[in-house]
Amino acid sequence: MAADTPPKVLFEHEGVFIHSNEDSEEQDLLVSGFLRLIDKDGETIVEYKPLEDTVDPSNMLCAGKDSSSVMEWAQCPGEERSTPQQAVVVEQQSYETEWDMINAVSFPKRKPCCNGEGALNNTHEKSKWAFTFSVWDLRSITVKEEGWSRLVFRLKEPPTSLPALHFHQGGSEGFLDCLRRYALITEAPDDETCLLVSTPNRALSQSFENLLDDNNYGLVTKLKNDPYTTTLGGFSKVTNYIFDAFRGPELEQQQRPPEEVADLDILGLGEVIPGLEINQQEEPGFEVITRIDLGARPEVTRRQPLSAEDWAENQEKEGRMKNVPRLKKIIFKGGLCHAVRKEAWKFLLGYFPWDSTYEERKGLQRRKTDEYFRMKLQWKSVSEEQERRNSRLRDFRSLIEKDVNRTDRTNRFYEGIDNPGLVLLHDILMTYCMYDFDLGYVQGMSDLLSPILYVMENEVDAFWCFVSFMDQMHQNFEEQMQGMKTQLIQLSTLLRLLDLSFWNYLESQDSGYLYFCFRWLLIRFKRELSFPDVLRMWEVIWTGLPCQNFHLLVCCAILDSEKLKIMEENYGFNEILKHINELSMKLDIEEILHKSEAICMQIRSCKDLPHSIIEILGFNTESELPRLEGRVFGTPLDSPQSPRPTQRQEVFSNGHNGHYREPPS
Repeated sequence: MAADTPPKVLFEHEGVFIHSNEDSEEQDLLVSGFLRLIDKDGETIVEYKPLEDTVDPSNMLCAGKDSSSVMEWAQCPGEERSTPQQAVVVEQQSYETEWDMINAVSFPKRKPCCNGEGALNNTHEKSKWAFTFSVWDLRSITVKEEGWSRLVFRLKEPPTSLPALHFHQGGSEGFLDCLRRYALITEAPDDETCLLVSTPNRALSQSFENLLDDNNYGLVTKLKNDPYTTTLGGFSKVTNYIFDAFRGPELEQQQRPPEEVADLDILGLGEVIPGLEINQQEEPGFEVITRIDLGARPEVTRRQPLSAEDWAENQEKEGRMKNVPRLKKIIFKGGLCHAVRKEAWKFLLGYFPWDSTYEERKGLQRRKTDEYFRMKLQWKSVSEEQERRNSRLRDFRSLIEKDVNRTDRTNRFYEGIDNPGLVLLHDILMTYCMYDFDLGYVQGMSDLLSPILYVMENEVDAFWCFVSFMDQMHQNFEEQMQGMKTQLIQLSTLLRLLDLSFWNYLESQDSGYLYFCFRWLLIRFKRELSFPDVLRMWEVIWTGLPCQNFHLLVCCAILDSEKLKIMEENYGFNEILKHINELSMKLDIEEILHKSEAICMQIRSCKDLPHSIIEILGFNTESELPRLEGRVFGTPLDSPQSPRPTQRQEVFSNGHNGHYREPPS
């Protein structure tokens, strides 16, 4: 097994204090320390350590809790820290608040205390205030404001409240913002000072990151390193492997009954997602059921695809596109006729700026052509001898050659032996390795390129459109798969809002985090829809309407159509996974898009949405939400406000290659 990678510091802030006698009438003593968020082998760790003097450990001034005096903390080299009773109250220094006092005090340079694992029961006096825990074990954070911010962490098992951390010098918001990247944080429905914390189940996260024990390592490695032949090639074939890997060796000899009823909780995926919470076990006698009435789901209408004539009508004489927000709404409502796609996709993906002229686009293509072939020459000019000394390039080439030979081979554009389409597919993917060598090639990326190359029929244009698409999809293919984990959490949150009973059923079948949707999210339904339907789905999603993360609502729409069968047939873990996998090529795209849009409008009409839903769908303010109903041609749509722009007016450059793309959301 590969050696553990060094821990990565995600966040660090010094000057975080513990008030040692906070619950006592005795004089308070401030313990100063630093707070960190650390990524250790894919696990997010919160760590607090006290500080100690390194150069002059004589006197340190700290503000008293009553803000009217300053304590002198005497400490000599080699001595234990003074007890609170030994603290000497000296002459009053300031009448200002404690926060101002702390900012005015100049502390000597310090170094972290050494505390081993940092456990709370450490007997060494210097480090008795230190603590370390995994974000997976964090249940909630209480946030109080009292001239400064104070955070109290509450752990799950056993229920434990850690010492309050006082941010006299700021930094609490930065810590919470960083933590939100690795956990779902929502306000408790009954207490605005309490933030509920939810993360994917430990086993699920470890499966993404190859952190299971040695017995399961080979199988989990296969899931991560070869998604093409596992998740992409047929999830039903690896159902038993996933379940066995997650449930651990103690259950290896047990067999799941074929009927699989709802009494199994082996995966432990019952960890609730905050916002709509019932938790009787951890809070005895306390039951809160928050159900949000979303109202009736509205009827929506769709239209015919945008024709070449309609597209030309929205183009000025110099080539600039006009009425862009309205044009995007039309595309969202009906997609594009195939004759328009070659040009329109370049705009939707951000390769062409909407306000560029014909001449500007010609100049852009000339520059991009030069840049593309310079990168292509880099790998083309590598000799066999050089490649023998470059293992990463060899690995990339091997994976690409293997995947190209099995990507969309039933499509006429790629069928047959020595098909020129396959050569272009190979060359573009190899050149992308030169463009982004850190990521290189990961199996599944060929599925994202294939439809783009099919539409563009041009190597250079297809490459730069693929680059723009990969800007959106990059996190799906990164080693830690943070993008996939985030999307699974968000999808679970949305489904719980839309249909709590169905979510509860899935959760009872160890499926609450919807990992059976992994393939949908990884390659944007590429293996679920027919090739023409994939083109339609992608161009609709690329409009950025009617909200951000619309693809998650597409997932919700598909699940909504399948929930009755899943629940009535009492499907268990294996059956759910098998059933979802067998939906491939059987989905009706128009029905899905109808329902997805209706779900979006239903959620948007709700006045009291949880903050997490607003964040996921980008519903920042009601005035920013574009309206999609109404007449598309002739009279304007019935929204009184200007729609929220989905692309900056200026050219957006990534800094090192100058290509154009949608700015990140």
